[in-house]
Amino acid sequence: MFVSECLNINEKGNLTIGGCDTIKLAKEYGTPLYVMDEALIRKNCGIYVNALKEFYGQNALALYASKAFCTVAMCKIVNQEGMGIDVVSGGELYTALKANFPTGKIYFHGNNKTYDELSFAVKNNVGRIVVDNYEELKMLNEIASNENKKVKISFRIKPGIDAHTHDFVKTGQIDSKFGVALENGEAFEIIKKTLDFKNVEFIGIHCHIGSQIFDIAPFELAATVMLTFAKKLKDELNIEVKELNLGGGYGIKYTENDDPVAYDSNIKIVSKVIKEFCKNNGILVPFIVMEPGRSIVASAGITLYTIGSIKEIKGYRTYVSIDGGMPDNPRYALYKSKYSMVIANKANQEQTENFTIAGKCCESGDLIGENMPLQKAGKGDILAVLATGAYNYSMSSNYNRIPKPPVIFVNNGVSKVVLKRETYEDIVRNDI
Repeated sequence: MFVSECLNINEKGNLTIGGCDTIKLAKEYGTPLYVMDEALIRKNCGIYVNALKEFYGQNALALYASKAFCTVAMCKIVNQEGMGIDVVSGGELYTALKANFPTGKIYFHGNNKTYDELSFAVKNNVGRIVVDNYEELKMLNEIASNENKKVKISFRIKPGIDAHTHDFVKTGQIDSKFGVALENGEAFEIIKKTLDFKNVEFIGIHCHIGSQIFDIAPFELAATVMLTFAKKLKDELNIEVKELNLGGGYGIKYTENDDPVAYDSNIKIVSKVIKEFCKNNGILVPFIVMEPGRSIVASAGITLYTIGSIKEIKGYRTYVSIDGGMPDNPRYALYKSKYSMVIANKANQEQTENFTIAGKCCESGDLIGENMPLQKAGKGDILAVLATGAYNYSMSSNYNRIPKPPVIFVNNGVSKVVLKRETYEDIVRNDI
């Protein structure tokens, strides 16, 4: 029935997550409420760590893409589970540092890093800067020179691959704001120019072809394209690619219609492509890096809401209004993202009704889902939206000056706050 293994129904007919009754959680912590199952997060981390070790030995590293869900508590878990971390802003980097994350296992991405962000990264000895463009390369070399350091870098490459996903989350094609392209020679030229800079050390190449991908073929193709480019760099410039970062993008199950391939199976298949190519072309297998984000946390999270007004418009639809909405989950407004939902205090009942789930904002587009199958809804019921662990809290806002919900972790029947609920005072804290 449920899209995540951490969910169940107890003897009261209530939805549970990580052994905790969601109705009790809603009463204790209030709603809206982000709930994350710590055990499943750790299990998902382990899948990547163990698979990379099995198929590459010590020649690989899984990075957690922290943009999916970034808090100090989450960074600590990732570190404990033996992963590195991928950050894309000064704020994410600062969060990782506050969690005492080993700086050598921090990779810094971004298509328009500022001078201050790069300086912050260099001063804190971040393990890898993933350079996006030539202007950034020049700026980084200057900063490193001022700090009397030599910074290890890789380049973000656009391999020109259609990832069969939503246009807004395709990132590997030539018409993308990210990175440098292969097709027009841009990638080759920028790596050639690194030879002119004394304070950067070229280590490797990186690609990310998109998100929420269910087909393994694009990942196989990406590996082949990137290794072909690595061979070209060796043959024509005598530059060795020591590290190949294949990004993330593996899909997760949001609804019963989603059918993701097991992540360890994907890793095994791509590893065969990589090893065979390197053997046939006389190049060493580079250090392999992956960047899972959504697939680590999405299925481990749910969001709980309290249902308020129910408005039936005969001949059209019935709106069920909740005490949250697009400020805590903007993905439906942005992408028409599909979710599974359940009325948590009626989880053992059949879903015989269809509703449009409306948020509380003064915005017609403030919806979480349309024509959603649910149990019969009533005022005061608790609605659970499933698989919200990724890109919900991290994309949340204070639209209409609504405070952000708290985040709690649950683990084997025990709950704890890892991020406090915002107050109205927090909203005006920086007002002058």
